[in-house]
Amino acid sequence: MRKGIYILPNTLTLCGMLFGFYSILASLKGNYEHAAWAILIATIFDGLDGWVARLTNSTTRFGIELDSLSDLVAFGVAPAVMLYKWALAPFGRIGWAVAFLFMACGALRLARYNVQMGTAESKSFTGMPIPAAASIVATLVLFYYEVWNTGPGRSLLILFLAVILALFMVSTLRFHGAKELDFRRRKPFWLLVAFVIVLMLVVMHPSISLFIFAMVYLFVGIIENAVLTTRRRRKMNKAGAAE
Repeated sequence: MRKGIYILPNTLTLCGMLFGFYSILASLKGNYEHAAWAILIATIFDGLDGWVARLTNSTTRFGIELDSLSDLVAFGVAPAVMLYKWALAPFGRIGWAVAFLFMACGALRLARYNVQMGTAESKSFTGMPIPAAASIVATLVLFYYEVWNTGPGRSLLILFLAVILALFMVSTLRFHGAKELDFRRRKPFWLLVAFVIVLMLVVMHPSISLFIFAMVYLFVGIIENAVLTTRRRRKMNKAGAAE
């Protein structure tokens, strides 16, 4: 076996880990906006490293394991620390237990993804991807400071959202991701126009627009899974009636 590693994709992975670590430090200092932006920047590097690895045919087992460790830091530990320091600390033991639940479910989600890679995870994701859950938390923090310019205090809504995101990560619900897009094939022209519009909205009001996009992703996933569940039940009922 040849010894050595591929520098470019692994360097991008370490950059994502770096921003995750910076997010933790920013949260400990009470700078939650910087912490949230660091998590969002880490998601960019998380997408780039996989894309570069596939483009250059440099996907290795070492890179996959390093990517999982980086994701756990940037999208598991960092948002959990930010959640606890920002909104869950007033709940005491319940607060840190929910923060740990978010981190633990993220770790379980990554472990399951590595086991199912190439089989059940070939198209859509089984369970919410951990970068998506972390991005929802990060955009929530940015939206909150953009609108109210203060901390949330003792918010049961945020506590409930953290639990829901944690459970979604380890669920068997189907969620979509960027890996389903094949950029090598031709796409309709309107997709490019839509991208320009989205980019314009992000530039105009980044905190608000990113939060809206994150919420749309969350609720579209919930609605899609509800529709799929309803269809499965109808098919089972029809099959039972036919017998």
